[in-house]
Amino acid sequence: MKTLTKLLTKKKLKISFAESCTGGLLSSSITSISGASKIFDLGLITYSNQAKIKILKINKNIIKKYGAVSHECCAAMVKNLSRISKANINVSITGIAGPKGGTKQKPVGLVFIGLKKGKKIQINKCIFKSKNRSSIQKATVRKALNLALRAAK
Repeated sequence: MKTLTKLLTKKKLKISFAESCTGGLLSSSITSISGASKIFDLGLITYSNQAKIKILKINKNIIKKYGAVSHECCAAMVKNLSRISKANINVSITGIAGPKGGTKQKPVGLVFIGLKKGKKIQINKCIFKSKNRSSIQKATVRKALNLALRAAK
């Protein structure tokens, strides 16, 4: 996190997050670093489908058709976050942290991490093998920070 904060500060870049299954852990990991106010624009925790629809303006048909934990929803989250925040790098997270809530098609540990820098959007599908809620959330945050670090370089 320190590396990311330093790099963003050096390049005068701002970052924003829209989190679901990590519940603010990603935002907290950045704000725990001194100097975060220079680089951190905003963090939204859109945990419920209603919050995704109301705050991030996700089309409810995307959630109906693909589910909140989907490539499509993650992409809409990061696109719409970038409209709200105007940060240089935007990150969205949606997933199933467990221990319940998984299905065969969408197992516990399935997480989508969206990243938008400029016009470029990438959606990363991750399947974290742990069945432990906390480990899935921490692994998701680590992966999101690594993706953001790569995007900032």
